[in-house]
Amino acid sequence: MSTTAHLNLPMIAAAQSQKHVTHNEALALLDVVVQLSVISNSITNPPADPDEGARYIVPAGATGAFAGHESQIAAFSAGAWEFLTPGTGWAAWIESAETMQVYSGGAWGSFSSVAGLGTDPGTGGLALQQEKTVLSETDSKAQSQFVTVDEELSLAGSSVDSSVLIPNRAIVFCVSTRTVEAVTGAASYDCGLAGEQSKFGGSLGAAVGSNNAGVIGPTAFYGDTAVRLTANGGDFTGGKVRIALHYFLPVVPQS
Repeated sequence: MSTTAHLNLPMIAAAQSQKHVTHNEALALLDVVVQLSVISNSITNPPADPDEGARYIVPAGATGAFAGHESQIAAFSAGAWEFLTPGTGWAAWIESAETMQVYSGGAWGSFSSVAGLGTDPGTGGLALQQEKTVLSETDSKAQSQFVTVDEELSLAGSSVDSSVLIPNRAIVFCVSTRTVEAVTGAASYDCGLAGEQSKFGGSLGAAVGSNNAGVIGPTAFYGDTAVRLTANGGDFTGGKVRIALHYFLPVVPQS
């Protein structure tokens, strides 16, 4: 049976009998992948009683019906799991984490996995920039990457989380900061994570130009993780800080 080039949808052949079967199969596939939103990308063992239409991204180390389907989209339909292989550039909303992921380089990752993503900081929109260096690559497309990605954060409230995430399986060496617009409301700020407020630096300067290279011992992360800036001595009422993530990222073999 012929299929389409990008989504592998079955095509109805000339003089084919039971055309409705092929047509319905194509509609079912479209229902899975269009406006893709999955329940989770971290559940290794499939749920015992999933709802019809439930969708997941299969993580590494999956078991049961998910075993052997790492990074594929698992969809429950008519009492069974179906698995679809994503294409480069596919995006999915992760409901459990409330984050967007993109498929690139044979793996799902945060938008930091896509080079140059962002908008003009002057527009007030998301402002990200990323550079990736492939240190080595095998014939099967296994890679060792070193990545630097930055984001400008506007400060308000007691803390601000980054939109750019430390990707799952990244090994982080540093998160650096620079105050690009004077911080108001707070006397200083900490750079860290939820639960580790000053992991990458504490009592950082509020004045324009204040900066810090928040080096740590190489630390592996096992889930997409936001960087958090926390106000000291009062809530943030204004100011902007640019953060930069510096990390190593392994990419698994693609064949």
